[in-house]
Amino acid sequence: MPRATSRATLFEVAAQADVSVSTVSKVLNGRAGVSDETRARIEALLQDHRYQQRSGKRQAAPLLDVLCYEVDSPFGSEVLASIEQSARLQRIGMVLSGATEQATPYAHWVDDVLRRQPVGVVLIACKLSADDRQRLRSRNIPLVMVDPAGTPAPDVPSIGSADWNGGYQATRHLIDLGHTRIGIITGPADMMASTARLSGYRAALDSAGLTGEPELVRPGRFHHADGLEQGRALLSLPDPPTAIFASSDLYALGVYEAARTLGLSIPADLSVVGYDDLSIARWAGPPLTTVHVPLVAMAEQAVHLVMRLNDEPEMAFSRIDIDTTLVVRGSTAARNISK
Repeated sequence: MPRATSRATLFEVAAQADVSVSTVSKVLNGRAGVSDETRARIEALLQDHRYQQRSGKRQAAPLLDVLCYEVDSPFGSEVLASIEQSARLQRIGMVLSGATEQATPYAHWVDDVLRRQPVGVVLIACKLSADDRQRLRSRNIPLVMVDPAGTPAPDVPSIGSADWNGGYQATRHLIDLGHTRIGIITGPADMMASTARLSGYRAALDSAGLTGEPELVRPGRFHHADGLEQGRALLSLPDPPTAIFASSDLYALGVYEAARTLGLSIPADLSVVGYDDLSIARWAGPPLTTVHVPLVAMAEQAVHLVMRLNDEPEMAFSRIDIDTTLVVRGSTAARNISK
């Protein structure tokens, strides 16, 4: 079937699918009673015609669907708590789903969302295929991404922090303390926040006339184990760094452990800067210098934007970046010139 370019009515979709209007309505609303083959045929037609329900006709449930990558991580837990609080103030419940290791939804997640008919969907560090985004759009279900994995589509509003600036601030702080060999543990290469923090790190080095050595850049996936492994690798170099910008607080705690196993003291022998300013950063020993990410503000913005899009589906989309700030605690100090 050639791809259609104009929008169709519900009756036209039903006629082309050779089904009743009520069957198309069941598919649109995620209800049961339609075979998989028929459902797939109707969904394909809805996609081809870029069908979209008329605004004002949808009866949304007072629910916010949230898809989160690594729901059990400290970062996920703190973001989710903030979103739940913001939603509760709007008298909206929250339905939470975990994502796969690839930061994508499990099978049938979108079907379940369509069946629930929430006021909107929030993705935390996740990504959604173009087809699934169109399925939500065709039902007028708003979608907002928080700290998106990958580069978000231009037609999807996203909320993040000023990661380039955060990476620059963290590295500049270490440079101002006299450090010239500064390691970094980066995040996944396909994640916008990771590449922005790495770019900020490199810009700070360049502004100080320092050369970024490839051996000082180590990859990870924002897990504590990566911080331990890559921290140990950095500190075992023939000419190890005197400071490490761990681009997450979990990395930083892994670096703490690596330093202890090698008999190094923080900050006397090694300065460490984290990222996120999770609660664990204040509890570390010594308390962690880190870049504060405004998670509460990001959550409030996400819920506010979903509600606004629910009322104004044609509103122009945008990316919102909220400022980061450096929080100096006890894990950084002037470089020990005897080393």
